[in-house]
Amino acid sequence: MYKRFRQSLKTGQINFAWLVIALLLVWLSASAIAYAGEPGYTVKTVSKDWVDTERDGRLVPIKAYLPEDFGGAGGVWESGGAGRHPVIIFSHGLGGSRDGYSYLGEHWASNGYVSVHLQHLGSDNAVWQDEPRRKRMRAMKNAIKDIDNSLNRAADVSFVIDQLETHNDDPTSPLHNRLDLTRIGMAGHSYGAFTSMAIAGQNFITRNGRVVNLHDDRVTAAVVMSAQAPSDPEDYARGYEDIGIPIFHMTGTKDTSMVNPSSPVEHRRVAYDHTPGPADGGPDAYLVTFTDGDHMVFSGRPRRFFNRTAEKDEVFQAHIKTASTAFWDAYLKDDIDSLDWLRNDGFRDELGDTGTYEVKP
Repeated sequence: MYKRFRQSLKTGQINFAWLVIALLLVWLSASAIAYAGEPGYTVKTVSKDWVDTERDGRLVPIKAYLPEDFGGAGGVWESGGAGRHPVIIFSHGLGGSRDGYSYLGEHWASNGYVSVHLQHLGSDNAVWQDEPRRKRMRAMKNAIKDIDNSLNRAADVSFVIDQLETHNDDPTSPLHNRLDLTRIGMAGHSYGAFTSMAIAGQNFITRNGRVVNLHDDRVTAAVVMSAQAPSDPEDYARGYEDIGIPIFHMTGTKDTSMVNPSSPVEHRRVAYDHTPGPADGGPDAYLVTFTDGDHMVFSGRPRRFFNRTAEKDEVFQAHIKTASTAFWDAYLKDDIDSLDWLRNDGFRDELGDTGTYEVKP
């Protein structure tokens, strides 16, 4: 599948310049933000380096956040515990790594999810970390322009789901029968938002009009932070018409790109606006726009030298954790109360004047 899509893109000369407009350089891995509430599970983490033999031995590093009932210590998976957990796959932003966005992985796992954070070689921190500071931005832009990096991101996600299925079915694996792979969520920020939209079913239109779709129908819901828009508004309708899963979109009124600061913040809501909602035969869709929220607020990277910014980050990230978990509970656990909280005034009341909240009718 990967090779077929790769050839389609190169043949059609798809214009990925629009990615440059919206993507943010994530210089360092995000770190955890303390969770104010009481978690249901303590959380353990384990990192693995999986190899995709069907893509010339491509390395796909992952870091999994696990609820305590998996057992084990010291980064080792062990058999034990009972019950299956829904799974969330997380895709980092440009220049990030599997260690980023830990505040989300820890929070979701504490609420009973297995949160698997991927690292995408070719668009991870290796792109910039050994470059002189003056050359880092150019290195990041070059990474975006490489079509293979965009294709590999979606393929990485599908490969990881394949691996999880293999482990879940293997009686010798510590993950045996522990994952509910009928309930898989996809989440990502910035370039990871592009990855999430691709997996969710967004169509990408080549210059010659070819439609390329990289979706994985095993994913049943998505949280998308700072989505990008196609460069040509003529592609909006076709681009989003095949989205078939519920999506919670998140952005901010200052959600611009360091790669191209002229990128309008309005681009961040294009995916929400142009995906058909329930009234038009489409899936449920939500959008929160944080007042004065910028692109970095979603990464979780601490900004302690800017006290006012750091204070806002903590408020926004508390909302991000609460709203995303309610969304997962509604669509991965079929929790009716969470769905009601999302669709009516629950989250809107909690959000208050820190942002605006929209629900597709």
